[in-house]
Amino acid sequence: MKNIGFIGLGIMGKPMVLNLLKADFSVFVLEKSAAASEVKLAGAELCASPSILVQSVDLVITMLPDSPEVEAVLYGDDGIIRHMKSGQIFVDMSTISPLTTKKIHSDLAKYGVEALDAPVSGGQVGAEAATLSIMVGGSSKAFNQALPIFQAMGKNIVHIGVAGAGQITKACNQMIVGMTIQAVSEAFTLANQAGVDLEKMREVLLGGFAQSRILDLHGQRIIDRNFKPGFKIKLHKKDMNIALETGNALNVDLIGTAQVAQQMSKAVEMGNGELDHSSLVLLLEK
Repeated sequence: MKNIGFIGLGIMGKPMVLNLLKADFSVFVLEKSAAASEVKLAGAELCASPSILVQSVDLVITMLPDSPEVEAVLYGDDGIIRHMKSGQIFVDMSTISPLTTKKIHSDLAKYGVEALDAPVSGGQVGAEAATLSIMVGGSSKAFNQALPIFQAMGKNIVHIGVAGAGQITKACNQMIVGMTIQAVSEAFTLANQAGVDLEKMREVLLGGFAQSRILDLHGQRIIDRNFKPGFKIKLHKKDMNIALETGNALNVDLIGTAQVAQQMSKAVEMGNGELDHSSLVLLLEK
């Protein structure tokens, strides 16, 4: 599968496309995308509409903000589901509801199209470096066909299980990341209020049991006051709500997730929705 359609050239999608081009895949994107001209210079082909894009490719990838955007691409006025053919593969690398994902898998199967839910973790840094963790739900056959494509964008690539398993795993990832950001933010706010040197505290904590990638990267962001988005807090709030909805459907009480989701909602209401999710610390400081 050498011809790839890619829909969603945002903070994550654009570098993912650039890495696919570096790996000598032919990539087709929508010409109306904000980053279309930039990826065209790198070798991408531009298409006037989703229906035209899908006719030129073996596999379609979406990397979009939420379930409604993915559903619009599939089922909208120029929805690709009516134009996809048996043998093609649809890969959703967005983070969306597992319930929506299962419906998409079922609907595409009626057209002979296999679907994979393949959300990612690693943020903008991982997307640019092609080191994303990719967690995949769907059939083994479709996973093996898409694996070389995943390998051009990530390093830790795992076939989790059946349809929706990738999205469930991503929801769990976002729960852990969100609650860890909250913990780091609280710790740094407390230490700063007590007059403790945050740089030195971060250094010693990274050598102990509190060590984490969040403490390493986002701890430094907090110290540097660098909240340029690698992953926007409004999107993490969305992901926490997906986890809560899934927990509700499965009768699992996610107390910590609910508390952090509420904090993120307050941060968005405060006007920080476009900032990096590490900016959660600003709510605590306020």
